[in-house]
Amino acid sequence: MAYSGEDKKEKLKLYSYWRSSCGHRVRIALSLKGIEYEYIPVNLLKGDQFNPDFMKINPMGTVPALVDGEVVISDSFAIIMYLDEKYPEPPLLPRDLHKRALNYQAASIISSGIQPHQNLAIIRYIEEKTNAEEKINWINNAITKGFTALEKLLVNCAGKYATGDQVYLADLFIATQIHTAVIKFKIDVEPYPTLAKCYESYNELSVFQDSIPAKQPDAPTPTS
Repeated sequence: MAYSGEDKKEKLKLYSYWRSSCGHRVRIALSLKGIEYEYIPVNLLKGDQFNPDFMKINPMGTVPALVDGEVVISDSFAIIMYLDEKYPEPPLLPRDLHKRALNYQAASIISSGIQPHQNLAIIRYIEEKTNAEEKINWINNAITKGFTALEKLLVNCAGKYATGDQVYLADLFIATQIHTAVIKFKIDVEPYPTLAKCYESYNELSVFQDSIPAKQPDAPTPTS
């Protein structure tokens, strides 16, 4: 993949975990922009995120974290915006101000209204304080509420993708959230036809398929 002379100095490093939806959306951004990077696994189940060496990279002890030379960024939204400004083609935000705002809205609904509620630390805490059934109810409620809001937000502006016929910021967040909901939490997306249509479109693109959790270096090997 092409690089300018400045970018050839060192590959970007992405610290991530195969099942992290936040890491997943960053991988899609990197793939869309044709950026080569080194994938460095951080096993959240084994507590690698609290390793002192990783805590120096991200004191919050979360993934993903991107290292670009001396630049270190440890929030998926911030990472994606950084990549979009440094590697502007293809753009992740439309020029139209209304569509741009819709992309920010959709991304925010997921990054603040859904994903945190299914975070590993949160659902572990809920299960410890209550039980496994209540944990599942908590996750289902957060995803259902978020998907209902997204469906209403996008129903009149979606094309092949969330805000038209080009992949933008919202699609990175929606694709990964739906994938997590369907694969990890067994939630049916059929009640949300706009989201379901977008998800079908994502599955037709190699940049989305190559970025799914199961295809990452640290994903468990499937057993027959």
